[in-house]
Amino acid sequence: MNEIDNTVIKNARLILTMDDAGREMRDCDIRLQGGVIAEVGQGLAGAHKTLDARGCLITPGLVNTHHHLFQSLTRAVPGGQDALLFGWLQTLYPIWSRFGPEEMYISAQIGLAELMLSGCTLSSDHLYLYPNGARLDDTIAAAADIGMRFHPTRGAMSIGESDGGLPPDALVEKESAILEDCIRVIDAHHDASEGSMCRVGVAPCSPFSVSRDLMRDAAILARDKGVMLHTHLAENDEDIAYSLEKFGARPGQYAEDLGWTGNDVWHAHCVKLDGQEIDLFARSGTGVAHCPCSNCRLGSGIAPVRAMRDAGVNVGLGVDGSASNDAGNLVLEARQSMLLQRVANGADAMSAREALRIATRGGAEVLGRSDCGQIAVGKRADLAIWDMSGIEAAGSWDPAALLLAGPTQVRDLFIEGRRVVASGQVMSIDLPKTIGRQNELAQLLSEG
Repeated sequence: MNEIDNTVIKNARLILTMDDAGREMRDCDIRLQGGVIAEVGQGLAGAHKTLDARGCLITPGLVNTHHHLFQSLTRAVPGGQDALLFGWLQTLYPIWSRFGPEEMYISAQIGLAELMLSGCTLSSDHLYLYPNGARLDDTIAAAADIGMRFHPTRGAMSIGESDGGLPPDALVEKESAILEDCIRVIDAHHDASEGSMCRVGVAPCSPFSVSRDLMRDAAILARDKGVMLHTHLAENDEDIAYSLEKFGARPGQYAEDLGWTGNDVWHAHCVKLDGQEIDLFARSGTGVAHCPCSNCRLGSGIAPVRAMRDAGVNVGLGVDGSASNDAGNLVLEARQSMLLQRVANGADAMSAREALRIATRGGAEVLGRSDCGQIAVGKRADLAIWDMSGIEAAGSWDPAALLLAGPTQVRDLFIEGRRVVASGQVMSIDLPKTIGRQNELAQLLSEG
C-alpha cells in the first residue's frame, strides 16, 4: 500500500468533527486510509506515515458552493469597481469575450489554489461563457491537475443584447447547442460514485440571460442524467423587478414553475427571498449558496440566512467570482457570513461554530455530498489543519472559534487522503510560475 493511503495525523489539540453528534475531540489522532477516514481516537499507530498536528485545530475541509473561477483574471477592474450588478456585468462582458482555453485553465488553477490555502477541499464552479474555443473541460483539467475535489457546472447564456438581454451577442449560444454540450460534458466527466473527484451539474446562468424554455429543458435533461441543477436567483432588487416584469412572478415561484426546486437544485445568492420563498425552499429541500462578500461588494444586501436556517433550508457558502469579491478565501467568507447575520439580527444571531458548520457540512449537504463535510469513520479524508501557534490566534481561549481569532490560512490540507498543502505551500503546481502567467494574461486583457 502506498504511504499516501495510510497516514496518521497525531496529537491534534482539537478536532471539530461536524458529525451528527457535533463532537469536539481533544488531544486526538486521525488515521487516513484509502482516501477515507479510517479511525479517530487517541494513540493511533500502524501508519506508513505520520504528521504531527500538536497545537493545531483540525476541521473538515471547507466546501465552496458557488464560484466563477475564470474571473480570477479580472479582479479590481476599474470600470466595475463601484458598479451595481447589471452595470458591473456590462463592464466585464467585453473583457471576458477575449478569453480562450488557456485563460480558463490558468484562472481556474489560481482560483483553486487560493481556495485550498483557505481550507477548501471541494469546490463547485459556474462557467457560463465559452468564447474562442473554451470548454468546461479546461477547468476540469485544471482541478484534476491541482488535486481539488470538483463540482463544475455547465453554465450558459442564450439571450443577447439584440434580443433584450444583458450579454453581448458574441457570448451567447444557441439553446440546442447548449443542451448538446451539457450531454457531452456529463457523459465525459460526471462520476456519481461515492468519493468522486468530479461531478458535473447543469447551470443556465440566470433567469435574465436564458429563455424559459431552456430553464425547463435544462431541468428535464439534468434529471434524466441524474445530475444537479444550479443558477443565480433573487440576487438583488433589480433581479426581483426583472422577474416581476418579465415573468409576472417572484423568483421563487418562477423557479418552482419550471421545475427548479428540489434536493437536486441549489441557487446562488437568494438575497431577496421572502418568507414564502424560504418556506418553499425548506419544503422542497432546495439548497442555497450564500455569498456574503460578493453581496456586500455589489451592494446587493444581506441574505436572510438566519431565517433560512431556522426554516430548515440547506445553506452553504460561496466565494462567488473573483471579479465581484475580489478574493477567494473561504474561511474569511464564513467569518463575513457570521458578522452580517449579527449586524442584521444581533450579536447572538450566529456563533462562530454555526458559521463554520455552514462552511463545511452545510456546503457538502447543498452539493449532495453525504460522503464529505465531516470527520467521521468512512467519510472522505478531506481535512484542514490550522496552526493555532501563530499571531492570529495568540491569546485565543477557544481554538474552535476559528472565525473570531484566526488563522485564515491552513498549515496543511488533505483531499482524498493526499496532502495537497504542506506547511502553507500548495504542493501540486508551481504556484509562482502560474501566478506569473496569470499576471501576463491579465496585462494582455487590459490592453485589449
